[in-house]
Amino acid sequence: MARIPIIAGNWKMHKSLGESRKFVRALLPLVQDFASVERVVAPSFLALTAVADALRGSPLKVAAQDGHWEASGAYTSQVSVAMLAPYVQYVIIGHSERRAYLNETDANVNRKAKAILAQGRAPIIAVGESLEQNEAGETVSFVRAQVQAALDGISAADMANVVIAYEPIWAIGTGRSASGADADAIIKAAIRDTVAALYNSEVSDALRIQYGGSVKPGNMQEFMSQPNIDGALVGGASLAVADFAALIEIAARVKG
Repeated sequence: MARIPIIAGNWKMHKSLGESRKFVRALLPLVQDFASVERVVAPSFLALTAVADALRGSPLKVAAQDGHWEASGAYTSQVSVAMLAPYVQYVIIGHSERRAYLNETDANVNRKAKAILAQGRAPIIAVGESLEQNEAGETVSFVRAQVQAALDGISAADMANVVIAYEPIWAIGTGRSASGADADAIIKAAIRDTVAALYNSEVSDALRIQYGGSVKPGNMQEFMSQPNIDGALVGGASLAVADFAALIEIAARVKG
C-alpha cells in the first residue's frame, strides 16, 4: 500500500516569534512544489498562531508540540487540544523529552491521543527505548508496550489519522542514529506488527511510521529507502531552512 511520506520538524524550545515567521517564509518557496510529501512544522506555543497565519492557504501544515486532553479547566500553563484545533493539523505527543523531564505517562499519551482525534486532528505519537533497554535486548517488547498503551480504546477507523514516530532515545540530539535497516526491523516488529495484532493487516499497512533521532541530509536517504519508514520526525536538522528543505527533497525523491 502506498503511504504518503510525512516530514515533521519539531523545533522544541527554539526560535522566537519573529524567527519563526522568518523561517517559514524562507522555507515555503523551497518546498512548496514537493506535493508527494506531507510537510509539517511544529513551532513553540508562543509562535504557533503566527506560523499558522503565515502558512494559511499554503501546502505546509502546522503541528503543536503537545496538548492537554481536557478542553478547559484549572491546569495552569497547559494548552488544550480544543484551543489548538483552529491552528494545527497535528499534535505531537509522547516525546521522550516529555516522558523523561515532565513525567509524561503512557496513560496520559492515550488520553491526549483520544482528545486529538475527537477534535478532528491527528496525533503524532512518539515511542522509543533508552540505550540501556536497547543494549539489554528489550527494545521490541518496550516499544510494543508503549504502542499498545497509546492506542488503547482507539478505533480502527480513527487509526487512519494516527502517525507513530519511532525515536530511540539514545539517538535524539546525540549525533548517533540507528542504521536504516535496524530502525526498519524494529519498526516492523514493534510497531507495524503490533498494530496488525491490535487491529488487522489493512490498518497496519496503512499506518504511517516516522523515524526520528539525529536525522540529517547525510543519512536521510538511508532511512527513506526502508520499506516500513514513511518519513521523519526531525529535531536539530529542522532548525535550518536549507537542511529541512533538503530532507523534504530527499523524501520526495526516494518515496514520491
